Amino acid sequence: MHKYFEAMPQVPDRWGAERQKLEGHDGEVNAVAFSPDGKTVASGSWDKTVRLWDAVTGEERQKLEAHDDYVRAVAFSPDGKTVVSGSDDKTVRLWDVATGKERQKLEGHDRYVRAVAFSPDGKTVVSGSEDRTVRLWDVATSKERQKLEGHNDWVSSIAFSPDGMTVASGSGDKTIRLWDTATGKERKKLEGHDKWVFDVAFSPDGKMVASGSGDKTVRLWDAATGKERQKLEGHDDYVRAVAFSPDGKLIASGSWDKIVRLWDAATGKERKKLEGHDNYIRTVAFSPDGKTVASGSWDKTVRLWDTVIGEKRQKLEGHDNSVNVVAFSLDGKMVASGSSDKTVRLWDAATGKERQKLEGHEDPVIAVAFSPDGKTVASGSWDKTVRVWDAATGEERQKHETSMVAHRIVFSNDGRYLETDTGLLDLGISSITPRASITESPTTILLESPWIKYRGADFLWLPHEFRGVRHVASGSLLVIGQASGAVSFFSFR
Repeated sequence: MHKYFEAMPQVPDRWGAERQKLEGHDGEVNAVAFSPDGKTVASGSWDKTVRLWDAVTGEERQKLEAHDDYVRAVAFSPDGKTVVSGSDDKTVRLWDVATGKERQKLEGHDRYVRAVAFSPDGKTVVSGSEDRTVRLWDVATSKERQKLEGHNDWVSSIAFSPDGMTVASGSGDKTIRLWDTATGKERKKLEGHDKWVFDVAFSPDGKMVASGSGDKTVRLWDAATGKERQKLEGHDDYVRAVAFSPDGKLIASGSWDKIVRLWDAATGKERKKLEGHDNYIRTVAFSPDGKTVASGSWDKTVRLWDTVIGEKRQKLEGHDNSVNVVAFSLDGKMVASGSSDKTVRLWDAATGKERQKLEGHEDPVIAVAFSPDGKTVASGSWDKTVRVWDAATGEERQKHETSMVAHRIVFSNDGRYLETDTGLLDLGISSITPRASITESPTTILLESPWIKYRGADFLWLPHEFRGVRHVASGSLLVIGQASGAVSFFSFR
């Protein structure tokens, strides 16, 4: 252990698989896709929007709005400049990635559009619909080139072969069909699944097709002969999404069992089991370098996973939403955190254990402060109240209604008043004698994301999930509040 450490931060021995949790959608996430350079993630949601995210930082870059109903499918063009989306509004739309503006609106389907994809040369878009058809569109003219008919139920998924000469489609009729893109004729009909085929994908060399089904299996097929090669079993519910890694060696599958699984494409054996989502997984995608898998879920999040580590991460958790503010007691023994989950939580600074959960606010908490003796905590919220709490019992002592939201609150030195950006509040309590024995040591720890700096030098690099939205330092202790609701403690000497 480095001599500067007094106590190691409460984090796992090995960083887990999840790299990012992308939050912003107001409805279930139905589709995700990586840009060809791996720098951007697109997601489509029941909130009728397509969102573009920075794959490194997790920040939202663009919010694409125009669809009038759920967005069920998204895909990037080969040059990464355009995103295509399919929606329950029966349209296919093309968007400019740089500006977020809609470029084209392709109309023709009679029912919901459930799947979209670009051809490898970027000149054609293919779409699959609940009207049981697959349609090919000319990107330059927006005109329909082919209407492929043959399925006896909804078309739920489509994929282009790497050479662009074949389209695979999966359907509620339990089959996968391979189509000639030049003639529109059906080449092969792949049968074997016992229930609806939800997703299909070609291997990078075009020799295999993977499919995920309501029968809880992933199946691998020979694209030339149409014969089944492998049957991958392990999921406990519908397999809604499948994807090949760029080198073709791995297959990712996402299921309603809330798990992403990684499989060996050659042997069919399960390699990794990625857990973390709180609801059904609807979509999966590999980054271009194959080191990351993105998954979208009905829990309204997009998560990025490390394909090498593949282990569940442990977190210090308690809040149910973003941590907006943190503060130390004067003696440094306690930490208060305020959250969008409308609560204030008090934590033991030494152990990281939650001491109290202070409930009463009706909106997110955005300001917290300790009294000089540490026996009282004050909090400010978007509900336009300032509340005063007993730190030992967690009981609410006072409630002050303000004309504006109090973003900042500070106790006076004698503890009788609260200084806020909405005015001075008289707490009506006897003077508190400041504890003269407590002397604040100069703070030598700083957080300049992604680094914790110790005595001015980069000291500890933080993974994305530990980079907080708020932090506070006291002497040798640093506390970070994360958007996930977690609070992390780092102690140095």
